[in-house]
Amino acid sequence: MPLSKPLPAELDPSARQLVTDLRRLRDHSELTMRQLATKTGYSAKSWERYLGGTSLPPRAAVEALARITATDPVPLLALREIAVGTWGSRRARAWVRRGQVGVEQAGPTQEERSAPEPRAPARFPHLALTAGVAALAVALLSALLLVLRLDDDATPAVITAAPRSAAPSPPTSYTCHITRIQGRWSAGINKGRNTEIGYGDSGADVAEAQCLLRRAGISPGGIDGMFGPLTLRAAKTFQQREGLTVDGMLGPHSWKALRG
Repeated sequence: MPLSKPLPAELDPSARQLVTDLRRLRDHSELTMRQLATKTGYSAKSWERYLGGTSLPPRAAVEALARITATDPVPLLALREIAVGTWGSRRARAWVRRGQVGVEQAGPTQEERSAPEPRAPARFPHLALTAGVAALAVALLSALLLVLRLDDDATPAVITAAPRSAAPSPPTSYTCHITRIQGRWSAGINKGRNTEIGYGDSGADVAEAQCLLRRAGISPGGIDGMFGPLTLRAAKTFQQREGLTVDGMLGPHSWKALRG
């Protein structure tokens, strides 16, 4: 469900844009907070703070959300780097204005304590700090515009050079061999396993489910072993048709219905 709670008024424009983009990715993926926590390693409470604009998300959390939504993390990380320099000072001034000195939110979770935290900015004069942040923002935005204007041959090289989280390369394609074995449908890919799978998973179990969804007359997109948006939509359509819980997670009941 989309997040509709207004963001804090004291957020820097770059931090506001970062949180807005993270909200959009989460809404588009249709992941619940529990699923988001499972797939990224950061708790649901942490994601509520990140997406509510009350806590700056660690770099690793931004990269994890970009990875599971198949999004280029470079623009998100650029916004985060700009926000790091102003996050602490702006929120501190906002607390003073509200008379909330000494009042803090809930302490950090275990994964936030283990993640590297942004260092507090040095005490420069206000005008010098503002000018420095503005210059950095202009430089980063100019670099992003330059990347967008590069031709198709140059763009892959720029993206490849950026650091990305290591992820296993999925198989290129699978072939469905639909057969009826002892009264149960099989695609001949995952040896009849009924492993629970969901959005963001990959491998033979996902390819088996894609074949069986196609056999049931519901297209999951390509048979590529990637549980992406098209496969998620097909799984929910099948669950609704069969009178099952419509959550997009293919567990024992969904597998039983797929194998018929």
